[in-house]
Amino acid sequence: MDFNKLPKTELHLHLDCSISYDAVRKMNPDISQEYYNQNFISPAKCRTLGEYIKGALEGIKLMQTRKNLSLVTDDLFKQLKKDNVIYAEIRFAPLLHTQGDLNPEEVVSVVEEAVFHAVSGYGIEARLILCTLRHFTAEQSLETVKLVQLFRNSLVAGFDLAGDEAGFPLDNHIAAFEYAMENSIFCTAHAGEARGPESIQEIIKNPAVTRIGHGVRCAEKPELMKIIKERGIHLEICPTSNVQSNVYDEYRDHPVKKLFDYGISAGINTDARTLSHISLSEEYRKLAEVFGWTASDFYAANVNALNAAFLPEQLKLKLKKRFESEMNNI
Repeated sequence: MDFNKLPKTELHLHLDCSISYDAVRKMNPDISQEYYNQNFISPAKCRTLGEYIKGALEGIKLMQTRKNLSLVTDDLFKQLKKDNVIYAEIRFAPLLHTQGDLNPEEVVSVVEEAVFHAVSGYGIEARLILCTLRHFTAEQSLETVKLVQLFRNSLVAGFDLAGDEAGFPLDNHIAAFEYAMENSIFCTAHAGEARGPESIQEIIKNPAVTRIGHGVRCAEKPELMKIIKERGIHLEICPTSNVQSNVYDEYRDHPVKKLFDYGISAGINTDARTLSHISLSEEYRKLAEVFGWTASDFYAANVNALNAAFLPEQLKLKLKKRFESEMNNI
């Protein structure tokens, strides 16, 4: 199977964690390949999620100007094109990119405009998800979700809670999720990654959340798996990321097959292309080698993702037709 040719959907993808060396060199020619490998790419096996996401700080430092934000966005679309991704949802935290002259609204405007041009230039449909972070204050979380509302008629499609759930409680973000619910804003949230099933149980109490970033540790509680399946909550699964951040010892220990076999809606994602030094095609290859996935499994995962996308139904239908057409022509 030629994994590069398979059409793909990716819903869990961090902009600041997916910067190629080519883009880094354009932003700062003094950064060597060796420095990039050591500081932008996370260790092959991290002790904690915190160690895994540390590499994102290097990218964020560079993403503080209009020019660099646009460059990084275009760079990611080049990667998506090479991977034959037909639809992507790209997430980032606007408040992290205000260390220069830009305010949060300007940051979103710059990235949204860059995505708009890339969608046309690369023939890839895409939307943006704005992230608050676990360590943010309640005010920062509300500011972020209100940016989603402000840009809701653009390519900004949803709201996410990201970061290390093991170190910070949900308290500061409850008001933001309530605001999202009141304003019919699509929501996803990271859970069941650094913490166990209890973090998932906590997050799904909010009816605004229709997807969970990772969520894989629900496999530890059959009753939680049942709830997720019955409610149709979609899991944005990122196997390599989970193994690298030490949620699981080895790839073969990952519950991705168990969750799919149980009938939970789930899709396959890279999470952080640079931190994990991986493409979506490579992730597919691993699934085929370790779990014996076939074209029909990848087909199901992509249909799951398209069904869960933060898009109008008419556009979902259009993308499904394109996906099926490309699958049939392989």
